[in-house]
Amino acid sequence: MRALAWQNRWKTIIGKLRVVSNPGDEQRMLDALSAPDAATVLGFVNAHAMNLAAGNADYYKALSSADVLLRDGSGMAILFRRLGLVPGLNMNGTDFIPKVLAAFKGRRVAFWGTQAPFLDNAVQRSEALFGVHVVSAHHGFAEVDTYLNLAQHMQPELIVLGMGMPKQEAIAARLAASGIPCLIVCGGAILDFLGGKVMRAPRWLRRLGCEWAFRLMREPKRLFSRYVLGNQMFLLRTLRCRK
Repeated sequence: MRALAWQNRWKTIIGKLRVVSNPGDEQRMLDALSAPDAATVLGFVNAHAMNLAAGNADYYKALSSADVLLRDGSGMAILFRRLGLVPGLNMNGTDFIPKVLAAFKGRRVAFWGTQAPFLDNAVQRSEALFGVHVVSAHHGFAEVDTYLNLAQHMQPELIVLGMGMPKQEAIAARLAASGIPCLIVCGGAILDFLGGKVMRAPRWLRRLGCEWAFRLMREPKRLFSRYVLGNQMFLLRTLRCRK
């Protein structure tokens, strides 16, 4: 029964994933995301997200309620091919979210996640690089009501959540239910990357789909469970998947 539950959850998420075929398709999606007429949640689905969804019903509900879900990482490409599906472009958030920020140039943005000094660094860098107007910056360890109140008071057009899974997806779902017409991005470690806390892997390693290995080498204790144990579990589940 438990096996059937996770397989059904995976099937639902895979069915919701938007496959981006080419740069033109990506640009059309950017144009649509930058002009939301209602609360819109953008999420990214990688192997870790699928493992969490398999074992956490609340996270699965929050993730699957997102308006746009994108495939993130080589593990998901393996799963797609296992199911006979075309995986499309790798739409990882670390590369795509800066494009979203650029699309919101001159507009009101909120950064909620990580902590000082990395949050402050992310604000300064993003305002300089992308021309956004960051009207709210708050660390990622508050209760959900704090972010709901900030959203009501500041009325940002774009909210970037950098809190990690599963907290950010739960908060995104609550923000969407509040009805504020904005784009809400589940950004994972994006604020840490922008703020200089986390380094990107060399470009050649990213092209091979092995940035996870670079991050594991830099933070082995924190990421061992996610990448070593988690990747094995993901691959075992992938082998059990059928069309």
